[in-house]
Amino acid sequence: MLRPKMILIDVDGTLVDSVPDLTFCVDAMMARLGRPPHGEAAVRNWVGNGVERLVRRALIGQLDGEPDEADFEAALPIFLELYAENTSKRSVLYPGVIEGISFMKGAGYQLGCVTNKAAQFTEPLLRDLGIRENFGLVVSGDTLPKKKPDPMPLLHAAQHFGVEPADALMIGDSVSDVKAARAAGFGIICMSYGYNHGHDIREAKPDAVIDSMVELKQFLAA
Repeated sequence: MLRPKMILIDVDGTLVDSVPDLTFCVDAMMARLGRPPHGEAAVRNWVGNGVERLVRRALIGQLDGEPDEADFEAALPIFLELYAENTSKRSVLYPGVIEGISFMKGAGYQLGCVTNKAAQFTEPLLRDLGIRENFGLVVSGDTLPKKKPDPMPLLHAAQHFGVEPADALMIGDSVSDVKAARAAGFGIICMSYGYNHGHDIREAKPDAVIDSMVELKQFLAA
């Protein structure tokens, strides 16, 4: 059984299914630009690297590539305006999240959040869904000069809590989370259901893959 001194948890695709709100904003943005909507299936495949990358993908209608920069400069403020008003209206916690957090808190683990989502969206989302108070630290995508997959946010959190990387665990859902954890020297457990651009997260070889945070009881000492 693992007994880390600190556990960091990703937000989108791990704690929260934010795709319904992101889809609403993408499609409303496209409508304002006089373009057709993409729908939830497409957006679900594009999320996970921050809103700027999501907007770029929406403009070209695919995962890889770059839109015209003038188009991007016109589209991004529209998206940001929409998302500020629709950060948590349709987003939901995944099943098992409340139980998983309760187990970790009850077992005395120090908890933090590390996400690539900007703080202006992260903080309201966690508050609106009723879980902000569980985290002693939230590191957002714009808190530091670098974000995941760079190890900087994870190492920053470890320093904040006074924990060595070898005594720390990351819980995420994407290749970005695995790369950041490996580079930081953290353990890494991934959720099977998250945002990984259509690929099975098992291909990234995390230490374990679980279907619900309820299953953390199988890995973490109580």
